Amino acid sequence: MATSGFSAKGLRRLREVLARHVESGRIPGLVALASRGGQTHVEALGTMRHDGGAPMRRDTIFRMASTSKPVSIAAAMVLLDECRLRLDDVVEPWLPELAGRQVLKRIDGPLDETVPARRPITVRDVLTSTFGLGMDMTALGTPILNAIFERGLTPNLPVEAPEPDEWMRRLGELPLMHQPGEHWQYQISSDLVGVLVARVTGQSFEDFLRERVFEPLGMKDTGFHVPADQIDRLPPLYAPDPQTGEFLVWDEAKAGRWSRPPAFQGGGGGLVSTADDYHAYFRMLLNGGVHNGERILSRPAVELMTTNRLTAEQNAARTALATRNVHLSFGQGQQGGWGFGMAVRTYRGDYAPIGQFGWDGGSGTSAYADPANQVTGLLLTQLGYTVPDPAHLMNDFWTTLYQALED
Repeated sequence: MATSGFSAKGLRRLREVLARHVESGRIPGLVALASRGGQTHVEALGTMRHDGGAPMRRDTIFRMASTSKPVSIAAAMVLLDECRLRLDDVVEPWLPELAGRQVLKRIDGPLDETVPARRPITVRDVLTSTFGLGMDMTALGTPILNAIFERGLTPNLPVEAPEPDEWMRRLGELPLMHQPGEHWQYQISSDLVGVLVARVTGQSFEDFLRERVFEPLGMKDTGFHVPADQIDRLPPLYAPDPQTGEFLVWDEAKAGRWSRPPAFQGGGGGLVSTADDYHAYFRMLLNGGVHNGERILSRPAVELMTTNRLTAEQNAARTALATRNVHLSFGQGQQGGWGFGMAVRTYRGDYAPIGQFGWDGGSGTSAYADPANQVTGLLLTQLGYTVPDPAHLMNDFWTTLYQALED
């Protein structure tokens, strides 16, 4: 018996596998959503805290971490659709802090050993994460990455990111790691998109996202903080001790980072949301930009976002990160390609087919859509990647979701 494209037996296995992770004691709770065609299947298992308390519910709010990237990029796509941005526009009119760039002679060299950038940074460079600065886990300990951390330019540091103009000032003090357009690099581009959108529109990044993306999609619980009257729906975020597995709280709900509006609205990792809100967004992408008869993005914009935008040369660092550090990433990040703000599968390395798009988050979140099978999947937890458990859970979620397909 098929349930709109999922077999009853397959969905039972999905629940059993997820329950096994929760019952192990290593995953406090989760919300999982699988949809295909017109039917949606949701599992809410476990509790909000590792030691019990309120049960996980379908409307539990989660810190989306890097799973923010595929959603926040939609703001830039709206501006492309309206010709308020062009892909090959130079960004300096809006981001003057990035004018006249210098580029390191070598990635591990001193910050003053530079050459001039061969060309200015463009909108395309920012949207494809190739503008020249970013997180490079193969270059930890180098002067440039140390400087990025010291300036508070990345999320999840003890010191929160400053407001956007100060963030840009600090970013503008640094040389680029690579020439514009040469190398894919993680994270900073996604935050830079938010500053770019705010300066082009004259609105805050969140206000523009809310007006043009969240409200039309009915994403009522998505934003950069959780209102006080909803804070009980947000579980604590755990970063377990890698040696002992002890559940250490990285961020508490009440009085925590997401209990108040942040100084910096980070498109790279700042959103909170729910399974149903994210489902609405990814279903809109699968539907070519339309939600309930209303067009949110043009079909070409969606196609641009959700297909690979990188050459092999641009992608070399990402490929190296995925394959050489697989023991650290627990197998995540090996999709091959990258579009705008999200991974795109360019080879079949597991159960998911070529063309699947989405991304994972370091707080134990995962969101992908698959045009070939018309499938959307979401897995939301409150457990950071200090231990392999959330990655193992994600792997098993996607395996069991795909084994449940019935054609």
